[in-house]
Amino acid sequence: MGSKVFLSGWINKKRDHGNLLFIDLRDNYGITQCIIDKENSNFSDLEKIQLETVIKIDGKVVNRSKETINKEIDTGEIEVVIETFKTLGTCNELPMPVFSDQEYSEEIRLRYRFLDLRRKKIHENIILRSKVISFIRNEMNKLGFLEFQTPILTSSSPEGARDFLVPSRLNPGKFYALPQAPQQFKQLIMVSGFDKYFQIAPCFRDEDARADRSPGEFYQLDLEMSFVEQDDVFNVVELLLTNTFKKFSNKKLIFSKFPKIPYKEALEKYGTDKPDLRNPLIINDITEIFERKDVSFEIFKRLVKSGSKVRCIVTKDTKDKPRSFFDNIDKWAKEQGASGLAYFTIEKDKDILAKGPIGKFFSTESLEEIMKKTKAQVGDSIFLACNKKTELERITSIARDKIAKDLKLVDENTFAFCWIVDYPMFEKDEQSKKIKFSHNPFSMPQGDKGKINFEKPLEILAYQYDIVCNGIELSSGAIRNHIPELMYKLFSIAGYDKKQVNEKFSGMINALSYGAPPHGGIAPGIDRIVMLLANEKNIREVTMFPMNQNAQDLMMNAPSEINESQLKELNLSLKIKK
Repeated sequence: MGSKVFLSGWINKKRDHGNLLFIDLRDNYGITQCIIDKENSNFSDLEKIQLETVIKIDGKVVNRSKETINKEIDTGEIEVVIETFKTLGTCNELPMPVFSDQEYSEEIRLRYRFLDLRRKKIHENIILRSKVISFIRNEMNKLGFLEFQTPILTSSSPEGARDFLVPSRLNPGKFYALPQAPQQFKQLIMVSGFDKYFQIAPCFRDEDARADRSPGEFYQLDLEMSFVEQDDVFNVVELLLTNTFKKFSNKKLIFSKFPKIPYKEALEKYGTDKPDLRNPLIINDITEIFERKDVSFEIFKRLVKSGSKVRCIVTKDTKDKPRSFFDNIDKWAKEQGASGLAYFTIEKDKDILAKGPIGKFFSTESLEEIMKKTKAQVGDSIFLACNKKTELERITSIARDKIAKDLKLVDENTFAFCWIVDYPMFEKDEQSKKIKFSHNPFSMPQGDKGKINFEKPLEILAYQYDIVCNGIELSSGAIRNHIPELMYKLFSIAGYDKKQVNEKFSGMINALSYGAPPHGGIAPGIDRIVMLLANEKNIREVTMFPMNQNAQDLMMNAPSEINESQLKELNLSLKIKK
């Protein structure tokens, strides 16, 4: 104590006690309380100074009195008595206070992001992001992966999201694309004889913003491995994510070995291929019950005859819940665009019976059959929905989450990872009715390559997989198709002839023709990993300089107009639609 110090930082907060002025001085590492009394000639100047002014103080470190110790900050047992100070950077009137984590509009926060980033919570989130990336990089090095950087200017791809295009000055009329991912390049790295690659890769996609997706650009841990099968990739990623989440969070990991759930099963049991496994509720298909003569619920029976399915969600021991609980969920479902959720509660007098608005339509025998299929018991309640497959999956998936939330079934202090596997290679476009790739077009189909039934493309499964945590998809990956003739065949099913494949994927298809090893990989999203670790709901809270919902950078005024001479140099002219 008594040491003389120089401290520099921002004035976070001031408290004027008349004869004594308290100043909280903030820097990247935290806050230090500084004091100055009225006898000091600098008192009046510090009293008038604007918050967020950058100052340098010269003072002496002293112990705080016991009653004023602040255990919430690292410097809470000491304070600095100011002797002199110097202003290093003045500050205008603030558009938003920095010392508070109060919510402000997106426009204010993004326009003044440099101020927003000074605020405690988001400042700590960005530091966490840096530490997570450094940790991941070290872990990948330990696992024998080599870090390479792939090109940012590349060719446009016909698959996936919209590309960001860059006109070429030296090649008039031609355009580069910013990479949606380093997909082709990382495969070419494997063909080049390197067997383990990674990078913290920037990716660019011209797609709309969501809570878990930034518009424009994002970062992913891109990795690829040669001479591997699906489980080899899983083992690396599970080890990496387990170590990362244990390092940076006190939350419990529910599964030490991540469950593998086939895509079809995920849609049936959870209504989505992004299930939150912290939620114990399971969806069951009970369509065949409505083909029984002793079930008289005619609305559902007619829909089933026309091709609809019936699925249900069982809630355990909810017999004592008030009628309002069930009616509110039914009302909520209608607000989501569904026709509602029918429901009843299983009771027992002499026989099994159902209590609720539709209970009278079920015989004892039909209820016993439902209980057998769903493992429901007396005292449980059942919510039912009936519709065509896609809409049925949508409503039961969000209903599963809604019901679990209302019943407080989800432990927020846990992480539940899982793999979704066995994705279909192709799907039918609902509008055009044409066959298209469902995931990555460069994936390897499952099964004996000589026995694949190309006449039934919708039945072909691929070695494609997603990793999901708490209902958030962290990444898609695949074992790659490294056989050119097989690739031509699969692309032909999706409507591409050999010439088109050669033109669009010339680098890839050419490389695979010169001895390519079996290989596969994945690319977990850095932004989403940090979002989960920081316990944030929006990816903006862990991104340093995000764009707004309209893909605009309000701080730097991007995108912006360019002048005529720039257009002329690029051999471009604009024709803007009114």
